[in-house]
Amino acid sequence: MAHGHKIEIKPEFFAGNKKATKFSLILIVLGLLLTIIGVVTTPKTQPAKEEAATHQHDANHDVADAAPHLNYYGDHQVNHPLPPPTPEDAGAHKPWYARVYANIFANSYFFLLISSLSLFFLALQYVANAGWTTVFKRVIEAATKFLPIAAGVFILILIIGKTDLFHWAHYEHEGLKPGDAGYDKILDGKSWFLNSSFFIGGIVLIPLIWYLMGNKLNSLSKKEDAEGGLTPFKKSIRWSAGFTVFFAFSISVLSWLAIMSIDAHWYSTIFSVYNFATGFVAALCVITLFVLYLKSIGHLQLVTDEHIHDLGKFIFAFSIFWGYIWIAQLLLIWYAHIPEEVYYYQVRLMDQWKPYFYINLALNFVLPFFALMTRDAKRNPRILATVALLVLLGHWIDVYLMVMPGSIGSLANLGFLEVGMLLLFSGAFIYLTLIALTKRALVAMNHPYLEESAHHDVGV
Repeated sequence: MAHGHKIEIKPEFFAGNKKATKFSLILIVLGLLLTIIGVVTTPKTQPAKEEAATHQHDANHDVADAAPHLNYYGDHQVNHPLPPPTPEDAGAHKPWYARVYANIFANSYFFLLISSLSLFFLALQYVANAGWTTVFKRVIEAATKFLPIAAGVFILILIIGKTDLFHWAHYEHEGLKPGDAGYDKILDGKSWFLNSSFFIGGIVLIPLIWYLMGNKLNSLSKKEDAEGGLTPFKKSIRWSAGFTVFFAFSISVLSWLAIMSIDAHWYSTIFSVYNFATGFVAALCVITLFVLYLKSIGHLQLVTDEHIHDLGKFIFAFSIFWGYIWIAQLLLIWYAHIPEEVYYYQVRLMDQWKPYFYINLALNFVLPFFALMTRDAKRNPRILATVALLVLLGHWIDVYLMVMPGSIGSLANLGFLEVGMLLLFSGAFIYLTLIALTKRALVAMNHPYLEESAHHDVGV
């Protein structure tokens, strides 16, 4: 639906904002400082934890020996007469710097999700022939600019820290055969997929192809600005169609390789959809925050309450979608009661991780569900910005909870290192996005749907 009255459309430019740039640089410097403090103050030895872990390891084997017919990771026993052994601490016997690797990994993955899902959202507008986002298309494009940085850090840290973060990578180097002590049937069965060659190939090629396809869409957008006409737009539709198909498959593979393989014995058929939902809601929150910020300083004059309302609806709807996937995964695993699946939740419901487990649900589902339920709340910039910021933090906690328990276990601790790393990545993301916004006109004057977007009306 569109307004009937005439709206004047004129070019807009963002020359940067000193306060915003200063804010992003403060985040970078503060984040770097806290990260250094965190690295210096991280305990270099943890004898008590290693001893406790050794005792737990022995206890688990005692349980297994007492019931040899019940293989904890092998046979699927629905009616388990004995409870599964307490999960071993993934942080036992890990070097102290594994915590640094895990934090770089979690943050680079989180911001890679935001950048790549912003690109997916951009491509989706072309594929769906949607015009309503055209008035803030530059914000979506700018949010994709951090992709090569996040991908570069992500690839580098996984290559360097692979054996310290992934149990399967350490097991691979042992070269155990059936009958050998320590032989693992599940890891051996997954070795066609969980091996160093496939792993490195996947984590390098997938972000690289995303970047190249995003670069192509960006060049077509620039061509549209320079030449006008429908040719760049039609080509963008074709490239976007190819990208969305590839993205649907590749984000699944990447989430299996990089995240699900942290808990290598664990299976979940909807884990990739869960990762998509996490990244997509986070990307929507980032786009919304930048749109609201630019509006607050007098830019994006074509953006109205109707556009803000729709952004609020997207955050609301996909937060419910995230909640649906979250509960679906939990219920299926709870109902099936397969030991290697229950293990994933068992760890995250233990003392250290229990608060994060419930905060994750509260911030990512309960908060947006109740706070954005009404029409007025979605149109209120303060409410929407506050909710978007908290939901964004919630999805960072979500990724933190995916990575830490299985990779470094009790080595993880929310301290200077974790806060500093988050601020560092956030500052860099904001800085590069602001720079990207200054490079081109804020309004895509030659986009064929600009007029439609300027007259956008949600009809309620």
